[in-house]
Amino acid sequence: MRTAIIPIRGLTLAMTMTMAVCSAQAASLQEAANALGVSGVKTIEFSGSGRWFQFGQAPNPSLPWPQFDVSSYVTSINYDSAGARVQIARKQIIEPGRQRPTPVEQKLDLYVSGAQAWNLAPPPNSPPGTAPVATAQPAAVEERAAEIWATPQGFLKAALANNAKSEPDIANVEVSFTVGGKYRYVGTINAHNQVERVRTWIDSPVLGDTLVETSFSDYKDFGGVQFPAHIIRVQGGHPVLDLNIAAVKLNPPVDISVPQNVASGLAPVPVAVNKLADGVFYLTGGTHHSVAIEQRDHVVLVEAPLNEERSLALIDKIKEIIPNKPIKYVVNSHVHFDHAGGLRTFVDADSIIVTNDLDKPYFEGAWAAPHTLHPDRLSKSQKPAKFETYADKYVLTDGSRAIEIHRIAGNSHSDELALVYLPAEKILIEADAYTPAAPNTPPPATVNPYSVNLYDNIQRLNLDVAKIAALHGPGVVTLADLRTVIAQATH
Repeated sequence: MRTAIIPIRGLTLAMTMTMAVCSAQAASLQEAANALGVSGVKTIEFSGSGRWFQFGQAPNPSLPWPQFDVSSYVTSINYDSAGARVQIARKQIIEPGRQRPTPVEQKLDLYVSGAQAWNLAPPPNSPPGTAPVATAQPAAVEERAAEIWATPQGFLKAALANNAKSEPDIANVEVSFTVGGKYRYVGTINAHNQVERVRTWIDSPVLGDTLVETSFSDYKDFGGVQFPAHIIRVQGGHPVLDLNIAAVKLNPPVDISVPQNVASGLAPVPVAVNKLADGVFYLTGGTHHSVAIEQRDHVVLVEAPLNEERSLALIDKIKEIIPNKPIKYVVNSHVHFDHAGGLRTFVDADSIIVTNDLDKPYFEGAWAAPHTLHPDRLSKSQKPAKFETYADKYVLTDGSRAIEIHRIAGNSHSDELALVYLPAEKILIEADAYTPAAPNTPPPATVNPYSVNLYDNIQRLNLDVAKIAALHGPGVVTLADLRTVIAQATH
């Protein structure tokens, strides 16, 4: 009797599994598009709250991106024009054991339309009530475009328009296609004809071809449109968004016009030169600065920020002001992507990267990734990176001028944040610990703990500082200026 029951049970199980697989494989791109009403979707707006994480700004190379509470997140998309507006109200979460500036609500207004991206905000350090202005964000175009086509309706629209390939994947269907001959999208559609996951790849100057994976769950009817109630996005191996959806609007007006100053295109930001001392040049322009220091037979560059475009501009300017001397060393202040995005260009130029012990393994791993979306010079030359590293202090000297590099102990912005000090010239170079305000700007209401920590480190190291060349901000200041800011904010 047992021998008769077991085969029947096995047959029943096999039939059940076969039916489940057939049911899953019955789902298709077109059925999913029909289920989500894609043909009738021209625009969409969804809003909610949750968490946002700052990509590329981990306080330690081994940690995830820092978290922000998001009280409001509103995305408005026009699929026909490939345009989107994202409005975020966020406040940073202070991690246990770290001192951060007093959290205040920050409001972001972010746009993309076709090949243009921009932010809308009042100018930095402007008085309350100042009208917002548009600032081009060319480096954000890929990421913001990917966010359009990584929504469920957007993915299905793009798949139908780009001859997508569909293949069964166990209990799901995998749909893949390429946009513009370059950007690959791979999505998963489940047996309920719901888009569960979308993967795509965008370029990062540090990470190369960077996976952006967006997951969707808890689909529900939002006033006639099926949409996930929970969205999680992971970028560079860590979450960048965890959003609970509260409302969805189908086909609201979404008209996004590119501002004239953005549409006309902006010339590359020039490298301006300010001589701080004999052989010491403050290289400014835009949001991030560098310092070139002439040695007997070579140049030391402090900081290679942003991207290859900026690094090439720095190389050209240094050749002009310090001719016939190679850039032998590039000192990196910390691993944050806006301060490390141009380092690969100098690896290709045979420079030695001077950085903290914590950063070397991170850079080695990141730089091993492919750079196929935007091949840079290093991806073509494949030169190995050369490093000189330190734990707390390092000195570069040509026998005449000494360049001291000190880890800023206890600074919560980044565990390996460094300052550079020229003892003969009494010049201190730093990034992110102290950003001077524009002239005539009211003093801050509260003291920035990074600035207090910088001053404490200057005292601890017994550095005789006359000038501070901040790698952000309007220009060179003095130690007295730093003292004043700290004193004003604490009274």
